[in-house]
Amino acid sequence: MYKLFRFVLFQFDAEKVHYFVVGLLNQIHRFAPARQLFRSLYVVQHPALETNFLGLKFPNPVGLAAGFDKNAQHIDALADCGFGFIEIGTVTPKAQPGNDKPRLFRLKADQAILNRMGFNNDGVEAAIVQLKARHNRQIIIGGNIGKNKWTPNEEAANDYLTCFEALFPYVDYFVVNVSSPNTPNLRALQEKEPLQDLLLRLQELNKQQSQPKPILLKIAPDLSNSQIDEIIEIVTYTKIAGLIVANTTISREGLRTPAAEIEQMGAGGISGKPVTLRATEMVKYIHEQSNGKIPMMAVGGIHTAQDALDKLAAGATLVQLYTGFIYEGPALVKAINRALLQRVQK
Repeated sequence: MYKLFRFVLFQFDAEKVHYFVVGLLNQIHRFAPARQLFRSLYVVQHPALETNFLGLKFPNPVGLAAGFDKNAQHIDALADCGFGFIEIGTVTPKAQPGNDKPRLFRLKADQAILNRMGFNNDGVEAAIVQLKARHNRQIIIGGNIGKNKWTPNEEAANDYLTCFEALFPYVDYFVVNVSSPNTPNLRALQEKEPLQDLLLRLQELNKQQSQPKPILLKIAPDLSNSQIDEIIEIVTYTKIAGLIVANTTISREGLRTPAAEIEQMGAGGISGKPVTLRATEMVKYIHEQSNGKIPMMAVGGIHTAQDALDKLAAGATLVQLYTGFIYEGPALVKAINRALLQRVQK
């Protein structure tokens, strides 16, 4: 059924379809009988799925990655899809429109998405309004934070601190996004000195709170092993809570979509099946190099339950979906949770 629905949706502009789908989910959620039916189809609840991670108890280990609900407008409706946690954002201090449209493309032959959204969002204050208005208080919420496009890298830390302080009462954990390829020069913040400084400043602010919250760093799949080694050193030195592995890739290697078609789409990060293997390899490498001491959420190319199980086996504790959710629908969330239950109950 979802495949037919997807076939129809994929005939239209990707960004317009996104807003149509989340609007449809909102309508289903508002109508109680439809909501109950929808939840009965996709929500899997069982004590064995509960996962303790960084002092938080997640209803299940399958989450929605940042980028899908940038402004925290659809939390209640997305919770009906069976997710154990939802990461909002990337949120910046001030509203910004993002990059020019079109900026979201499907690579159907690769089961992938190319995007250059550019942190389009309504700003941190608008996100807070939505977070206050949500009804579902059981689902764990992450706050993915970034800098405004016009903020120079030398002043970027102030943007992250602003978002952190503003969102602190309303989210359960934070994610520092310095790995998106769609904001000019943002990835330069992954270099050792600026990244270490940023994380130390966030940690200092975090420690001033009566109950500090976990801070994770989201890294790019394009890092070399030597760069990953530096990241491990930085995490150890700054004592942040962990990592999210990994963001979208700027690589165009090994794609089935014709090169001319990809060139016409232009710049942007690719997510989905092309990053499945690399993201899993990175999780495994970090787990081994850190002797299992760095907690991780894994994201990137999870399109089947086995993809999720592979990332958990590699060393992650939680997984996140984005492109797989678009291609496979909410049945993927259910399939992963059922596979996890079967593994526990054997």
